[in-house]
Amino acid sequence: MEMVGRISFDPECFMPRRMLFRSLALLAMALASPFCVAAPPAENTLSRAEKRAGWQLLFDGRTLNGWKATGSQAGWAVEDGAIACTVRGGGYLYTVERWADFSLRCDFRIDPDVNSGLFLRWEDLADPVQTGMEIQILDSHGVEKPGKHDCGALYDCAAPLVNAALPAGQWNRLEVTCEGTKLRARLNGQLIHDLDLSLWSTPHKNPDGSDNKFSRAYATMVQAGHIGIQDHGGRVWLRNVKLRDLSPRKPSR
Repeated sequence: MEMVGRISFDPECFMPRRMLFRSLALLAMALASPFCVAAPPAENTLSRAEKRAGWQLLFDGRTLNGWKATGSQAGWAVEDGAIACTVRGGGYLYTVERWADFSLRCDFRIDPDVNSGLFLRWEDLADPVQTGMEIQILDSHGVEKPGKHDCGALYDCAAPLVNAALPAGQWNRLEVTCEGTKLRARLNGQLIHDLDLSLWSTPHKNPDGSDNKFSRAYATMVQAGHIGIQDHGGRVWLRNVKLRDLSPRKPSR
């Protein structure tokens, strides 16, 4: 022990401080452990960041408020926090509200061999096929080279860039953005479309010269319309349906 004036200096006196630093280091390591992760966000909710960015929920996880069916409303229900097609002649389910420019996020799941579709800018409720655009929902996981009718396709117009569809029974995450004639989409985090609809300038024709079934050129498909989900005779579920309106704001008077 060394004497400094009348104050004794003993290195052992600093042992508690060293132990404190070691304890803090162990705590930091524990917090960084893969077993200590933040809880995932609840389904059918908006994060703070989404709220700040202007996202809105189109489905509350409990009711079909804000949605209607072209057939029997009994054909659609809420099951375990998801919109569900009950295969009871419900026809298409659609949002009461309409949008022209928007980003849309949703999760979807289907049974094996099921065919459905997500409709965008659907104008005439009596004719979804000819007055709206469809992102195909189909059990086509594993198809090596997806075509214009496989999952993620802009139906009959453009094949997805990659086959990003998960096997039937698993939840897929889809995000689509429509701004004027621009359409971009991601499926399960992978880019599947980056399209300029102005290239679809002729009815029944795609830019590559192939035919499509549409009597209206997609270059003109920029109007406000409903968001819809297709009942094609199979079970399909939808959750976490969120939209951010990208339409230009009108100046206040």
